[in-house]
Amino acid sequence: MELIDAIILGIIQGLTEFLPVSSSGHLELGKAILGAHALPEESLLFTVILHFATALSTLVVFRKDVFEILKGLFQFKWNEETQFSLKIVISMIPAALVGLFLNDFIEVFFDGAIIIVGIMLIITAVLLYLADLAKTTDKGVSFRSAFVIGMAQAVAILPGISRSGATISAAVLLGVDKAKSARFSFLMVVPLILGKVAKDLMGGEINFHGDQAVAMGAGFIAAFIAGLAACTWMIKLVRQSKLTYFAIYCLVVGLIAVAWSIWG
Repeated sequence: MELIDAIILGIIQGLTEFLPVSSSGHLELGKAILGAHALPEESLLFTVILHFATALSTLVVFRKDVFEILKGLFQFKWNEETQFSLKIVISMIPAALVGLFLNDFIEVFFDGAIIIVGIMLIITAVLLYLADLAKTTDKGVSFRSAFVIGMAQAVAILPGISRSGATISAAVLLGVDKAKSARFSFLMVVPLILGKVAKDLMGGEINFHGDQAVAMGAGFIAAFIAGLAACTWMIKLVRQSKLTYFAIYCLVVGLIAVAWSIWG
């Protein structure tokens, strides 16, 4: 992978992680356009690295929330912070199970299957549109809804299904307030990504060749910086704007991807 390609893909990841438009789907489209056709495991490795970079940017942006949660946890009481943390853990279970038992199956989808990405983007568009029809409430995330949102996150492992789009849509359709849905959606993925990276490190799955280190490092930095810049602005946009706008975008991009794969 060329250095400029890695930087472009890092910027794509940083910008799309916080909008419900599927960062993984855009990464696969970007690799197809740039001609960066890596082997499935290498492609997944680069995706994990970029996700890790945006996880760090999320921690920086939500540093006050994270601090309050940690402070509440160390009080060792059944308080709001402890309950929120347990909901995060519950939401991680479905995706963790998919990662443990279906990892080889998932890797196949990270190999330039653009038609699959296009179809999944169209599904994302439908989810966002349905969520936009839901009534506005002030309800918070319950333990039951946390698990359902986690199931949506597990499905969103597929490239083209927006993780934030699927989780926010699931939460909103369950009656959760949009602002609370966005906050939970962005915070719930951080421990999952960090756990995935730790698992890969301990399992020896992350192996850099000498000629990959510079490009992947540049991609990491680009994703982190883009994530910092985008998160502060885009989180507010996700909370306040109509999801229909993102649904239209995903629908258009999805149709273009399907057409490209068939007639391109």
